[in-house]
Amino acid sequence: MKKAQSLTSQPGETAAELSSHDRILQAGRALFSEDGYENTTTSAIARRAGTSESQLIKHFNSKEGLLEGIFDQAWQRMAQGVQSVQQKEAPPLDRLRALTELMIAALESDKQMRTLMLLEGRRIRKHGHMVMMTRGFQQVLEVLDGILRELQYSGRLRPDLHPEAVRSALIGAFEGLLRDQLLAQRADFPAHYDGTELRAAFRAVLECFLVRP
Repeated sequence: MKKAQSLTSQPGETAAELSSHDRILQAGRALFSEDGYENTTTSAIARRAGTSESQLIKHFNSKEGLLEGIFDQAWQRMAQGVQSVQQKEAPPLDRLRALTELMIAALESDKQMRTLMLLEGRRIRKHGHMVMMTRGFQQVLEVLDGILRELQYSGRLRPDLHPEAVRSALIGAFEGLLRDQLLAQRADFPAHYDGTELRAAFRAVLECFLVRP
């Protein structure tokens, strides 16, 4: 199993060694995941980062811009692992399974980012653009779409299904399984399955889209 790509700051970095930009990113991701985006103020973020609100505005323009910056950092790091999966000499179905495992494992290992992606990731910015739609996220989508097109060309994807519709369904299942598991941990939501059972359910969803060889 491929080791999960870290979504946090690089190993060995301490708060004192980080720039004000990166301290604000760390403070924002911690407070947004603990208290929620709406309940977190820019002054609280600045205090936790040991800097000023003017520095937050300088680097990110707004609280909304900071949330987008947090997602961009996480997806850019995720994209590095995704690209390594895509470059492997393996059948497309094996790469698709490796890609989904990489993403599940990365979010399982980073509780803060799992909370933000699952509870805040679909937030829409004032000009109608989804906060999570960063360059890194788009790179992940491009790799996923490419693998699904390969499955289509090889006859492994059901011919009555559009690859992009399959991608949306897979992402929906992926997010739903992880989100409900998170809600079970935070609010006693009835989703008391472990990581093994989550993966088994996701594999079952994936199999619905495939033509058996």
